[in-house]
Amino acid sequence: MKIIGITGGIGAGKSQVLSYLKEEYGAVVCQADQVAKRLQKKGTRCHRRITEHFGTGILDETGRLDRAKLANIVFSNQAQLRVLNEIVHPAVKEKIRETIRREEKKGTAVFVLEAALFIEEKYDALCDEVWYIYADEETRKKRLMASRGYSEEKIKGIFASQMSSSDFFTYCDRAVDNCNSFQETCGEIDGIMAQLHIGKTRN
Repeated sequence: MKIIGITGGIGAGKSQVLSYLKEEYGAVVCQADQVAKRLQKKGTRCHRRITEHFGTGILDETGRLDRAKLANIVFSNQAQLRVLNEIVHPAVKEKIRETIRREEKKGTAVFVLEAALFIEEKYDALCDEVWYIYADEETRKKRLMASRGYSEEKIKGIFASQMSSSDFFTYCDRAVDNCNSFQETCGEIDGIMAQLHIGKTRN
């Protein structure tokens, strides 16, 4: 089984790439953020540990994590963000390892992993190779304004908090250009998959 990591800045089009690999190559797609959300549900070990550290003020009236309240604490305090990441990410990685083992037993050919803090939290250690989905800042800005209605100021703040393109290029094994039409991007992906000797499952 080939394990491919997918990363890139916000608005680069990672979701499109994940969908294409799933639809055309039968890839099993795993998104670390979704795994993290499941692991933080009420009654889980992560939920207990987060509540013990941050207090019950981060819970809503039903006892579930109030993500907005938690975000307000951690994104203005690097030490608190580090504590949250140290609680969540090891548990997420262990769950992903379990999923990888299960998919290997099933004979899955391609497993694709995407994570917001892919490089920072060393998710690359779980992968055979990592792809950087690249789009320039202007293209990403236009996409975010159109799809999410973000203001220019908000986008600037998000870009400033994320890794630079040069860092992504340094850490990743391949770069996939997603600046232009997605059809061109698909052609590039098909070329990479051919190099890896992985054929399409959909004709």
